[in-house]
Amino acid sequence: MDTTTRCSWANMANPKYIAYHDHEWGVPCHDETTLFEMLNLEGAQAGLSWETILNKRDTYRAAFDGWDAEKIARYDDAKVAALLLDPGIVRNRLKVAAAINNAKAYLRMREAGLSLDQYLWSFVDHQPIVNDWPDGGRPARTELSDRISKDLGKRGFKFVGSTIIYAYMQGIGMVDDHDRACICRQRPREARRA
Repeated sequence: MDTTTRCSWANMANPKYIAYHDHEWGVPCHDETTLFEMLNLEGAQAGLSWETILNKRDTYRAAFDGWDAEKIARYDDAKVAALLLDPGIVRNRLKVAAAINNAKAYLRMREAGLSLDQYLWSFVDHQPIVNDWPDGGRPARTELSDRISKDLGKRGFKFVGSTIIYAYMQGIGMVDDHDRACICRQRPREARRA
């Protein structure tokens, strides 16, 4: 039995959740594809549990062409219909449409010479914010997530409300909210790259 101390939210019964907690959540990510994937997965999670999305992550990758934004931006009605029949993803028309829309917004950003990595990390001076929530309670949103959410919305992204963006910031390591006693708080973590 694993007696490692982790954040209280991590479901110890789910190996995918443990791996996500230990190797991704709170670890700085600079890989463009992963940043784009996580933005869309956090949006897909709205109204659901993160564990639901995490369990569907591999199917999402297959269904959305490895999160290739150029391919996703060209999805037609037939592809959307196929996605809405795929039980391996959240079959919500608005969320599927948001992923396609986000691919287009992301490509516009790239055409303007800006990567997600440059854009996102500029909000935190390219250094993660390490928080210390003594009671383990984390906010659902912050002033910074409000600002990023608003800016992403202006750039045409969908399903990027402040609560979604704060969870995204945690997931890509812009924010490290690990509990004080968590093993991940005690060890240095390398940034995730391609």
